[in-house]
Amino acid sequence: MSMYELTPLQLQQVVEEAVREALRPRMLVPVGISARHIHLTQEDLARLFGHGYTLTVKKELSQPGQFAAEETVDVIGPKGTIRHVRILGPLRSRTQIEVSQSDLRTLGLNAPVRSSGDTDDTPGVTLEGPCGRITTRDGVIIADRHVHLSLQEAARFHLKDGDYVTIRIEGDKCGTMGHVLVRASEKFRMDFHIDTDDANAFLLKQGQLVEMIPEA
Repeated sequence: MSMYELTPLQLQQVVEEAVREALRPRMLVPVGISARHIHLTQEDLARLFGHGYTLTVKKELSQPGQFAAEETVDVIGPKGTIRHVRILGPLRSRTQIEVSQSDLRTLGLNAPVRSSGDTDDTPGVTLEGPCGRITTRDGVIIADRHVHLSLQEAARFHLKDGDYVTIRIEGDKCGTMGHVLVRASEKFRMDFHIDTDDANAFLLKQGQLVEMIPEA
């Protein structure tokens, strides 16, 4: 149906919806680009760096309590090796290796897109540190896109943990990313997490503001 075929009431509804859209406050969130990294268990840290070793904080990250460590390890796959991959802290209950699709091609692995912590039925990989080498049973994932929000920020946007939003991106390579998971907690701070492949595809920069649009 074209605009000329609308009834006066339908045309009025279209105009009112356009006005509401134009006046709707924009829900802006900063971009956090996450390069390849590793989360380790206490046991795996000891095997790679020695008994009793503790991570050294290099830089605090956007989410409270999380940090990039000075320490790195080499990630060795069937096809190739990526050296000096950063470890993030604090330590976790399961070792997890987060990489991009481009990294997987270098390593010679296939891995699914998963939310952090969901590592069942994922491939393993070999990690090499200064004191040893381990091969994990699983843990390699492409981290799913997600938005971190505090509970107060989520309430302000009329969102809750587990909701989904579309991310609208402006610029030379404008576009949208759909079905982005909202993760809301009192432990979180506003950030839209993507990997380097996503960032490069849309020419996004760290801290750049993008728009969230709630999905029905």
